[in-house]
Amino acid sequence: MFVRTTYATGDPAKLDDAVRRLTTEGREPLEQTPGFRGAGVFVDRELGKLMIGTWWQDEEALRSSAERMGQLRSEMLSPFAATVTVDNWEAAVAQRAESVGEGACFRLTRVEFDPSHTDLMVDAFRDGVLPRLQAMPGFLGGSLLIDRAGGRGIVGAIYADRDTFAASRAPAAAMRGEVTTKTRATLRSVEEFEAVMVISAPPS
Repeated sequence: MFVRTTYATGDPAKLDDAVRRLTTEGREPLEQTPGFRGAGVFVDRELGKLMIGTWWQDEEALRSSAERMGQLRSEMLSPFAATVTVDNWEAAVAQRAESVGEGACFRLTRVEFDPSHTDLMVDAFRDGVLPRLQAMPGFLGGSLLIDRAGGRGIVGAIYADRDTFAASRAPAAAMRGEVTTKTRATLRSVEEFEAVMVISAPPS
């Protein structure tokens, strides 16, 4: 599968209205788009940050949905968003959460690596990181999304509640250190969000 991420920042006071629109009136047109396979909405209300991920069954569905999603994005994020960044990714490894409840949390990690080390990064996450995440209390789902040509990746992990999320910080930090050393990757950022909505659509 392939994923389109939207990273928006803006006035924190206007964030909740954008979230309401995304999770209500924005949901139906998204789910009706051919090739749609799921979505997640994650927020940092204090800083005014919004992360959206939409999942697509293949690269063609990702490309063909771009214009419609661009129009929907403009409608849903106005007037909140002062900056918007859109990226496309290959879902290299994924255990997707089906849904989330109140209090669920999301951690996003950005890494850069030599494109020739892409398979090494994928193997390290699939065989080393994901099994350890799966053993953690409260873990609901995690994925490694990659840009093979650009040598970039993002890792997302969702936890059921704030307590298990907090408890995961130390072991997650240890895993980041191990993987970046093994793959000679550069860690660019670690961010934490509230998980507002996660939906999963079955294959057609």
